[in-house]
Amino acid sequence: MEDSVQLDPIQQVIDASGALAAAGLSDMVWGHASIRDPDGQGVWMKASGWGFEEITAERVVLVTPEGAVADGAGRRHLEYPIHTEIMAARTDVGSVVHTHAPALSAFASLDTELRPISHDAVVFERHLPCFDVTGALIADRQLGQALAQELGDAPAILMPQHGAVTVGPDPATAVMYAVLLERACRTQLLAMAAGGPARWSDPEEAAFKREQIWNPSQLDAGWQYLVRMSKGGKE
Repeated sequence: MEDSVQLDPIQQVIDASGALAAAGLSDMVWGHASIRDPDGQGVWMKASGWGFEEITAERVVLVTPEGAVADGAGRRHLEYPIHTEIMAARTDVGSVVHTHAPALSAFASLDTELRPISHDAVVFERHLPCFDVTGALIADRQLGQALAQELGDAPAILMPQHGAVTVGPDPATAVMYAVLLERACRTQLLAMAAGGPARWSDPEEAAFKREQIWNPSQLDAGWQYLVRMSKGGKE
């Protein structure tokens, strides 16, 4: 993947938002993706009041860890601590995505383990924590810190009665993990509705598939596809 530090964080927010919309993860004006500010001032994320598919440079804001808008003309999302506190706790994370996708929200309500019954799910085979402190909004720094602590070093966390968060070193990874998590949850819901699942990858096969199928170049290929689709498939 490209070195995200050398890329314009505003354009990365635009691309991440468009990619999430192209993947069908929009929730009207809710949900958000963020990029770590390369100068350490906080996170760049879409302004409140706009959908993923509506994001332009004028609708991206820089939010400090204290919640101030340091750059940009828009309002910040109430749940900015999801992004700032995770990035404070995880130096390896350069992008955070929060969505309310229906399948993952339904799956989170079941209190059951996500099995690697599809390619999508092997990313989360080792550890997919659940945040049980609250199903309400992560509207203060203390809740953001609690979420970051429960996330630990995992690539994603389910938030029952709410949604999910995915993370990665760059927006390509964080966005693709959001897409894969929703698809994995939907696949398992289908299997459960049919009386299963009865088969899934064991840990050894899941580890092999993570490297074979979801290595950085393959994640980037999926990301590039979604970015193209968000621009009408003309690039």
